[in-house]
Amino acid sequence: MNNGDFEHKSVFSTINYNQITTVFMWHNSILETIGNTPLIKLNALVEGIEATILAKVEYFNPGQSVKDRIAVKMIEDAEKAGLLKPGGTIIEGTSGNTGMGIALAAVVKGYKCIFTTTDKQSMEKVNLLRALGAEVRICPTNVEPNDPRSYYSVAKRLSEEIPNSYYPNQYDNLSNYQAHYESTGPELWEQTDGKITHFVAGMGTGGTITGTSMYLKEQNPNIKVIGIDSVGSVYKSYFKTREFDKSQIGPYLTEGIGEDIIPKNINFDYVDEVIQCNDRDAFVTTRALARKEALFVGGSCGAAVWGALEYARTNNLGKDDVLVVLLPDSGTRYMGKIYNDEWMHSNGFMGDPNDMNAGELIQRKFGSKQDVHFVTADQTVASAIEIMHSESISQLPVKSGDAYVGSLTESRIFSAMLDDATTRSKKVESIMEKPFPVVSPQSKVDHISSLFDKNTCAILVNNPDGSVEILTKSDLIQVLSHFGQDS
Repeated sequence: MNNGDFEHKSVFSTINYNQITTVFMWHNSILETIGNTPLIKLNALVEGIEATILAKVEYFNPGQSVKDRIAVKMIEDAEKAGLLKPGGTIIEGTSGNTGMGIALAAVVKGYKCIFTTTDKQSMEKVNLLRALGAEVRICPTNVEPNDPRSYYSVAKRLSEEIPNSYYPNQYDNLSNYQAHYESTGPELWEQTDGKITHFVAGMGTGGTITGTSMYLKEQNPNIKVIGIDSVGSVYKSYFKTREFDKSQIGPYLTEGIGEDIIPKNINFDYVDEVIQCNDRDAFVTTRALARKEALFVGGSCGAAVWGALEYARTNNLGKDDVLVVLLPDSGTRYMGKIYNDEWMHSNGFMGDPNDMNAGELIQRKFGSKQDVHFVTADQTVASAIEIMHSESISQLPVKSGDAYVGSLTESRIFSAMLDDATTRSKKVESIMEKPFPVVSPQSKVDHISSLFDKNTCAILVNNPDGSVEILTKSDLIQVLSHFGQDS
């Protein structure tokens, strides 16, 4: 936290001993050390990227996470509003980091704490909270938010049952985003001397990305904001449609980002793009940050960096671009998971890429099911060219009725047009080639690879529900090259 925002009262004392002046400085409590975290340039992981990529490293906060900022803000705003009284109990649902920040403040200010969390959170987080005197109740992950067993519902119920208690509710408490508007945003603007062009952050409660982006866009509305979501979360779909699509919700292991609700703290009007990251890419990148950049961070940090690098490469960011990616917490929370080889192996995040199947390849490449663009046999070649151009693809399956009867590629169109100048007006069926091979989602990489040859650039994946997806040779290359990163 920008120390001035919370009445920073560091004490300076000057004592003169025989003409030698000694200056002492201290903070009145640990809370005054929150904020002003450093920006650190990424070097090893940014090969081929011209832009400057800077990490805002939040584990320099005393609670080792970005959530220290909102914890103090929510508590002090509640005290001012008379919602939190001396000797009270703070009750909050947390993935661990917000709880840590609140627990620190509670120790300093004399409050009791009860936290609810999910069974997917690391035991390191739970043990840290208990070490600070908090009571922690673990709730099931895979239940609806309004289920009485969910960690949201349990926290709310306890706050209603326990006298003199306060439920901050970081998801809907607008002091959350305000803390970042007052501290994180100004820090980034000052630290980059106003040269920041892109801001990347994971989206959990939404407070970090909303508050920081509000401030930054007030200074320069051209700054691009990229939110990082987890596969299995509703955020990306909601960003695109502004409709809550329950079908997008699924299990995932990355802690601290993604949601199955839309909190009041998130405002997509300040977000320009949302990128989803799956668990494996998040965790492999997290370990690479430790081994290649000496940044010992958590899983959502890996997701944020993975998304930042994907964005920078896809959009060809140049030497004048300054992208800042926020790293929320420390790797100390994940020693039993992400930094544990046995856990990584048992969850399929380390090992032989040939063990992957077609369904997993598509999930790793796209994050969710993709619409297959196709052309019908009786359409003109000109219409096929238009589809390829508008969708930025180089091949199309050819359908007749419900059946896939052929395929069409840029190279085939090019060859036909050299032979016959009237090709554009002809029907697709007159120049199409054999259909792409069809496999099941369970088909392994070695079998899929054997189907690709100089005349086959794509395969179709036939799902049990009747839907069809496409996997190209370049898709396979990209997924396997990412799989080979240091894990």
